[in-house]
Amino acid sequence: MSEPSVSLATRYLGLKLPSPIVVGSCGLTDSAEGVRACAEAGAGAVVLKSMFEEQIEAEVGQMMAASEDPNWHPEAAEYISAYGTENAVGEYLKLIEKAKAAVSVPVIPSVNCVTPRGWGKFARQVEAAGADALELNIFVPTSDPDSTSADNEATYLRVLAEVNKQVSIPVALKMGYFFSSIAQMMRKLDAGGADGLVLFNRFYAPDIDIDRFQVVAGPALSVPEEMALTLRAVAQLSGKLKCDLAATTGIHDGAAVVKQLLVGATVVQVASSLYRNRIPHITTMLDEVRAWMVAKNYTKLDDFRGKMNKDAWPDGSAYDRVQFMKRTVNADQY
Repeated sequence: MSEPSVSLATRYLGLKLPSPIVVGSCGLTDSAEGVRACAEAGAGAVVLKSMFEEQIEAEVGQMMAASEDPNWHPEAAEYISAYGTENAVGEYLKLIEKAKAAVSVPVIPSVNCVTPRGWGKFARQVEAAGADALELNIFVPTSDPDSTSADNEATYLRVLAEVNKQVSIPVALKMGYFFSSIAQMMRKLDAGGADGLVLFNRFYAPDIDIDRFQVVAGPALSVPEEMALTLRAVAQLSGKLKCDLAATTGIHDGAAVVKQLLVGATVVQVASSLYRNRIPHITTMLDEVRAWMVAKNYTKLDDFRGKMNKDAWPDGSAYDRVQFMKRTVNADQY
């Protein structure tokens, strides 16, 4: 008896994907060769390495500082600033064009924003370069006591609105979880025109070297235990929003992919698992998903997507619980 046919095809941001695994923005996607390797391993789409607003500002600052004349004429300063920005953007647009030529799966550029500056123009250039969609990676620092939560939220909505006015390609927004009401913020972004929300951004984590008295970077790669935060949010909100939900952080194997699909994720984004296991690990993860589907007699992802989200599952309230009611610990382990 032949094995039943299983399809992993799906749609994300209105785009057809051959699989639900999207390679997230990372160093593995900063070249056409890396993008091709991801697609050949089975990635349904690829998000290019982000262009960072801070990086552009730093490059412009270095150009200004390198001048022998410390007293710039205002027009000259504006020219240098514009030149530095256009140069950085130009290199990124070349990456989009090369990546599009290298693969048939959707290519999604990413921009890391911290201010509501002129990202509309950049979005138009990205679209003209052939991008299938755009991912906005926005984070507004929450450490300023003079900025209210309403002020911070308005920045996300302004950037999204500015970009959406300029392009016809789908726009996804990658967000963190530093909101007093994450569900309400997701609903605002959904109503504000986001075609997809990527949950959640994994931020740089500082650590302290107590011998050298230095602030250093914490672990750069996620671990499977970190998936719980996203799993809860997707389970609670899937089915309540018009936009797609992409789950990311802590997804390291096929079982994790299945879990996120069960709670309603449209796709998953992976990066750390590929650094740990190399790009061909995508193939392994997809094989694990297929094997699970065959065992459960599913032939397509929609057969089980959302089957265990908060509204569909009889004990959906379990996703709201935040305190242990009972925890059994084996004292012999300690």
